[in-house]
Amino acid sequence: MELALFTLNWFDVVSVVLTFLVIFLVQVLNVYLHILDDNADDGKSIDVVDRAPAKECPILESQSPSSPIAVTPPKSLASANGKLEKQISLLDNDSHEDEDTLSLENLFPCDQTEIYASKKISFIIDELIQTEVNYVNNLKKGMLNYGQLKDVEDLPEALSGETKQRLLLGNIEEILALHEKEILPLMLRNQRDLKGLFDEFAAHFEKNSFYCYVSFTMGKKSSMQLRQDNRLWLQTYQTQIKDKLGIDSFLVQPIQRLTRYPLLLQQFISEFYKSGISCKPVLTAVCKLETRMRRSLDVVNQAEEIPNIEELNELDLLQLGHFRRATEFDAQHIPSRKKYRSKVFLFDRSLVCTEVRKKRLAYRQHYNWEHVELQRPLDSVSSNANKIINLLVKQQEGASSGGAKREEYSFVAAEAAVVKQWLQATHKIIEIARHEHARRNTFSLPMDLVLGVVLAIWLIWQYL
Repeated sequence: MELALFTLNWFDVVSVVLTFLVIFLVQVLNVYLHILDDNADDGKSIDVVDRAPAKECPILESQSPSSPIAVTPPKSLASANGKLEKQISLLDNDSHEDEDTLSLENLFPCDQTEIYASKKISFIIDELIQTEVNYVNNLKKGMLNYGQLKDVEDLPEALSGETKQRLLLGNIEEILALHEKEILPLMLRNQRDLKGLFDEFAAHFEKNSFYCYVSFTMGKKSSMQLRQDNRLWLQTYQTQIKDKLGIDSFLVQPIQRLTRYPLLLQQFISEFYKSGISCKPVLTAVCKLETRMRRSLDVVNQAEEIPNIEELNELDLLQLGHFRRATEFDAQHIPSRKKYRSKVFLFDRSLVCTEVRKKRLAYRQHYNWEHVELQRPLDSVSSNANKIINLLVKQQEGASSGGAKREEYSFVAAEAAVVKQWLQATHKIIEIARHEHARRNTFSLPMDLVLGVVLAIWLIWQYL
């Protein structure tokens, strides 16, 4: 038997070492350029500009303790880098977080025995968990009844195909997965640890896990129309499968459930105060969760108006990113000098302006965030100056190095607080978009290329 001997020379060693050094340096350069790009964005691109005099209150100042929404100043890009998951929440901070979270009292666990000793509070917690179990079971039963309509023999053409099935049921399967795999398990494992239950529940809102309800609401109009057009067949099918409630009752449950959450938590908070229980960490956690739920429900309710926007067909809603909020203004379109009542919809990648016409919404313009800048007015004489926000469009062609800008809209809110909150939301959206843009422009080697180079070196080393 011959023993194969492998010989190495300096050329083989140097080739391999140099290749790995190049790959390593490219990845280091990638990280370095990414940091530089973030810093450059901080210094060069200011998308939300406060042109008001120094004596005016800052846009992002905290409100008074009596205000229902206390706002914390946003983090800088440098401190926020790597924490985008937190930023992709519902673009709101907690009223109770600012007041209570920093208290040392909240850093230590409290005895929750006193809480469970209250029969009313125990009943509320039991109801929260039991109704969650019922909700999951009802969704599973509904999916069993209506989730496989394509297999029904006499299914009408109007309901056949995956597209129509998706249109009919929306993303209710995604909602079921969220509650069956995440929400219900966290409730069951934290039955005797209410702070853990509330904190874990709130974390799902911070991660925007409940955005599936926004998507479901945006598809509700199309689903209702499809059901109306095929009402006779659906009623016949309902009788065949012996479903007493029907598909309408099945598809209304998600919104009913989302509405029920804050009501139960409000009952919990009320009984907590009435009982005089001293367990501030639990109270802080439940207030934080209730606030996030209420704001999430507001966004869901606002999303119901999006399909009602006339002439919106030219826009692909999926390309606009996640919907964040809608706000009404008295708007003036500067180029046309037209004034009208407007509702402005904020998405992750775009801003959509509509005109309010009684109960209708007419589409007017939309702008990508990288092409706009928001400014407060220079005029400090007018008492309405702090209620106004101007939208400027950056000119792309023939622009100077500084970038020419054209005034496009002037938005006037009923109250200054509306402008404050709106600017907070837009600031965070722009910050997220800036980080996404920075990642897209980062130079990096794809993993398949790296593996290909390594394989090529190994083959050369073995056979040449």
